[in-house]
Amino acid sequence: MTLDAADAISPLGVLPPAGPTCIHLPLNVSPEDLARYAVGLANARGGTVLVGVDVLDLPPGAERDAGELHPLMVTHAIFELSGGRLTVNVQHHRLPGGARVLAVFVPQGPYVLAAPDGSVIAWDGAHLVPVTPSEAEPVADQDFTATVPPDASLADLDPAEVARLRGLGRRASASNLPDLDFLQELGLLVPSGGALRPTLAAILLAGTPAALRAHVPQAEVCFYHHHTPDVEFQFREDLLRPIPALLTRLAELIQARNRFTPVQVGLFRIEVWDQDEAVYREALLNALTHRDYTLRDAVHVHHFPDRLEIMNPGGLPGGITPGNILRHQPKRRNPLLAEVLARLGLVERAGVGVDKMYSLMLRHGKEPPEFTTYPDSVTLALHSPGFDAEFVRFVARKQEEMQTLSLDVLIVLSLLAREGEATRATLARALQLPEDRTPRLLRGMEEHGLIGRAGVGRGIAYVLGEEVRRALGRERPVPAAPVPAGEEPGAAPGGGAPEPSGVREAGVGPARGPRAGGRTAARRSPRAPRDESGPSAAEVRAIALALARERGRVRNVDLREACGLSTQQAWRTLRRLVQDGLLRKLGSGTRDAAYELRA
Repeated sequence: MTLDAADAISPLGVLPPAGPTCIHLPLNVSPEDLARYAVGLANARGGTVLVGVDVLDLPPGAERDAGELHPLMVTHAIFELSGGRLTVNVQHHRLPGGARVLAVFVPQGPYVLAAPDGSVIAWDGAHLVPVTPSEAEPVADQDFTATVPPDASLADLDPAEVARLRGLGRRASASNLPDLDFLQELGLLVPSGGALRPTLAAILLAGTPAALRAHVPQAEVCFYHHHTPDVEFQFREDLLRPIPALLTRLAELIQARNRFTPVQVGLFRIEVWDQDEAVYREALLNALTHRDYTLRDAVHVHHFPDRLEIMNPGGLPGGITPGNILRHQPKRRNPLLAEVLARLGLVERAGVGVDKMYSLMLRHGKEPPEFTTYPDSVTLALHSPGFDAEFVRFVARKQEEMQTLSLDVLIVLSLLAREGEATRATLARALQLPEDRTPRLLRGMEEHGLIGRAGVGRGIAYVLGEEVRRALGRERPVPAAPVPAGEEPGAAPGGGAPEPSGVREAGVGPARGPRAGGRTAARRSPRAPRDESGPSAAEVRAIALALARERGRVRNVDLREACGLSTQQAWRTLRRLVQDGLLRKLGSGTRDAAYELRA
């Protein structure tokens, strides 16, 4: 079970006593001992480890408190010391007297974990005690990529692909070992039937074409390029290669049709690409690492002019949804494959790959990735209908001023920049947090002048702060009264309907940072100045429905002309109305499609 911070420490700052679900540790506890207690708690029922409780009774200023411990470093240390099998949530909590404790929220393990020294222990409410074999049940589900095919042999491995792996793993401690020792160190070769034989993970990473066809033909990736946003494709290439070679070829296919727009920020130039290489590479790695290889389906990659779609067999791992993917603890469907890729430096060990995609897209003025789930598959869409160049400049300048924006801050600013205003409930959905856990973030952003409030009482909404609006060239949005029935709304700019997105904390890159996809902002329709009579986001939706009702259908250009929106803003509004079941899309594309009322 996973305990929330509110369950561990009361709003009054009263610490729970040590017991079956809570462990008190001193401030000077070693990382190894902290990991032992975390593993012991995970092997029991889960709970909370409080670090720094011993200094709370001392006079103020007499001792340092747990504020000197960095939560991310503690999370990473426990992850590494548990062999990459335990991910915890770590937060600081300030008590009424001002002292801080470190709360480590430990989930109940899905199977029994080993401590850093190899022992198997559990917390009995007072001590760490050994776990007996009968208590070690249930065991973990079998890792399909760790199995050895019955007729597999060393001949199934391609020496050239093994050399490629070695080149990727130059930072690994095993990189200087002979080939067989190198593969054994990674866990890709295991003794079986009196000989060393490759696992399925070894074949996925360095197998010959014949071995891939024989043992894992489902590892194929089908790439499609579409000249137009409709379903017809003009180019297809089917790839059945080891994962590193797959990534190289897919990057070649995408980059051959990729474009960038330069954005000047002072003396530096940022290249904003239609599809950022760091983003789609992370997305492809996630698909290949976490797909269900027991299914006989291939991964499909569709490259459209306005988006990249990756269709992955197996769906998201249990418990993870598009609405919690940024907050849920990481789950690995193929532990051995994921571990090897992490050791080679291709994927993140701490489960922050999705966060990285969100961060790169948001700080380059784009919408976050969009996940769509089905019972047996998941589709990831990376949209690129345009980008906000002023938002790119704003984030880059903040970085130059050494004011790193966390991803939570980025998502709030990005959403308000797109929509003009949003309620706390809308922002909570975007942050993938309960609404009662957003006030601290929003209050901090208000104090720094990043956002402000509009309206009164239950009608309070959040808007961009004056400094941010000036930096982005935005006029202050003024909420308007609803359009009376029968009246024609005035043609003034507004925003699309709010859309959820989410991110956790992470730094913003420098001006020369990773590329991100998109088209030049100059291609977007000019946005008329917003005045006090301009329609709100809700009114823009009403105008779109009115146009569809009066004309039989509404297009992107119609909504732009009626409300003074950009192409991207009009597209977001129409797409949300389709998702809400109010409109039906006819045709394809961002600009060319028409929309009619759904019967």
